[in-house]
Formats: sequence, structure tokens, C-alpha cells
Amino acid sequence: MAERYEYVPHRLLRRRVRDVASGTEGVLMAVVNEDVSDSVHQHWMELAYIRAASGREFATAVDNVEPAE
Repeated sequence: MAERYEYVPHRLLRRRVRDVASGTEGVLMAVVNEDVSDSVHQHWMELAYIRAASGREFATAVDNVEPAE
């Protein structure tokens, strides 16, 4: 089976960021190019994984990530 993800470098890794979709702030832990399809046809997206103050990580589209002020 082929890999369904790959890590992508990002200038804000390990920095405090905000998810503009939810307004939640946290630390950008990883950016991953991931096959999000559950069918035979692949659908790749770049997802940002952010660790919030609670310690839980969540994913959002990488375009939703901006530096926190």
C-alpha cells in the first residue's frame, strides 16, 4: 500500500498560530500533504495540525493558518 501522507516544511512550524476558520490559537505541530479520500480516487490536501492550549491537536486547511499576535 502506498503512503497516504507526506510531511511538508512550513515557515510557522513550532510557532504560535491562529486557525482563522475557528479562531482557535495554538502551536503549529506539523503540515501534512494527506490523501483524505475514502475511495479509490485520491484527493490530496495540505492539512495543518495545531496543538491548542488544552493539549489536544486538531487539523485545519493550511490556508487557514496565520501567525498569532
